[in-house]
Amino acid sequence: MKKEDILSVFKFRHACKEFNPDKKISDEDFNFILETARLSPSSFGIEPWEFLIVQNREISEKLRAYTWGGQKQLPTCSHLIVCLVKKAYFMKYDSDYVKYFMKDIQNNTDEVFETRSRILKKFQESDFALLENDRTLFDWSCKQTYIALGNMMTSAAMIGIDSCPIEGFQRKEVEEVLAQSCDIDNEKFGVSYMVTFGYRINPPKPKTRQEAKDIFRWYK
Repeated sequence: MKKEDILSVFKFRHACKEFNPDKKISDEDFNFILETARLSPSSFGIEPWEFLIVQNREISEKLRAYTWGGQKQLPTCSHLIVCLVKKAYFMKYDSDYVKYFMKDIQNNTDEVFETRSRILKKFQESDFALLENDRTLFDWSCKQTYIALGNMMTSAAMIGIDSCPIEGFQRKEVEEVLAQSCDIDNEKFGVSYMVTFGYRINPPKPKTRQEAKDIFRWYK
């Protein structure tokens, strides 16, 4: 792919406020988008996320009641993803999840596991001071989920599919809906963002960005 083609994808992508409700994304195309999320990087590679694909319109409407930033997107999109973030129960350096992940998923030897565990402990305790409270560790995990979000939106744009990231919601109420309707354990998971996918029904507004000279600083 040429550089011009890549830039055209970024110019095509916009936060689509309303989708064509009659046009659905194929399973093949949506699985492609999901695969780019699965392959996304995360700190220490321990994947602090799960992706809840909400296809049930009744649940979507319950979420919409507390999603002021998605009033048009949720009822018209082809697919809705709610990004769940693993809380301290999973993400603390000495959790069973981290041990399982490093040993069974990453296939580290006992020696490498011990080394990486010490590094993660130092990173969480002092380098980034993530253990001051559970919210700090949660926010660190949330930041990583945005890498997957960017990859999903870009990969969608590459195949002509629109998207809209959504943070405009009442987190507590949304998490209560997910607990009641999707059996999500709020002691273990929180919500990072929602993202909708589909096909635009209206042309987007012109893209506005600062000039390169105003945001890049070079020190040679």
